[in-house]
Amino acid sequence: GALSYTGFTLKYNEQYEQAEWVAYQLTAEEARGRYERSENFRVDAGVSTGSAALEDYRGSGYDRGHLAPAGDMKWSPAAMSESFLMSNMSPQDPGFNRGVWRRLEEQVREWAEENGELYVVTGPVLTDGPFEVIGGNAVAVPRQFYKVLLDYREPELKAIGFLLPNEASSLPLSAFVLSVDEVEAVTALDFFAALPDRLEAQLEATVGPALWGLAPKGAS
Repeated sequence: GALSYTGFTLKYNEQYEQAEWVAYQLTAEEARGRYERSENFRVDAGVSTGSAALEDYRGSGYDRGHLAPAGDMKWSPAAMSESFLMSNMSPQDPGFNRGVWRRLEEQVREWAEENGELYVVTGPVLTDGPFEVIGGNAVAVPRQFYKVLLDYREPELKAIGFLLPNEASSLPLSAFVLSVDEVEAVTALDFFAALPDRLEAQLEATVGPALWGLAPKGAS
């Protein structure tokens, strides 16, 4: 089952020693949170099979990449602290983690402020192995990461998906846009099952970068 924390919920995958998905709501107020990063990386005792450990990443050449970003958890010391649990980490190329992935995270906070509230689901793609592994716990190194966003507040309901290779990139975020359906097909996950079926089908099938203020795909 899923594990619930102050600021997010996650589904841990023991085989790959990381979360399949991390989901949370992000309000405009939360996006403007003011608590500092806690930097207290630690094993997640809540994972009954045992989570990855700090040693797994040491000397691996990969960052401990947050799935639920610390920057989205600045509204609560508890939420911030829990974002540093190893169950919320995935091996990320340093140029990716500190570059295009961070750009996307910052964009999500801007959108949360603009739209009042977003529902965010993010994680590694775990369907395209076999993977390189790191550490004694054999943590899988994903080839790509996804993020799907849902704005479910009137007047303008909209959803968008992103799929990014685990590597540095200077491309605009619009280069990585997919429909939520397309991200579901790649990940074999069902993100917004709680929505009414008709609304879910409609939101998940459309790709509307313009609704989010992004240039259309393929435009420079």
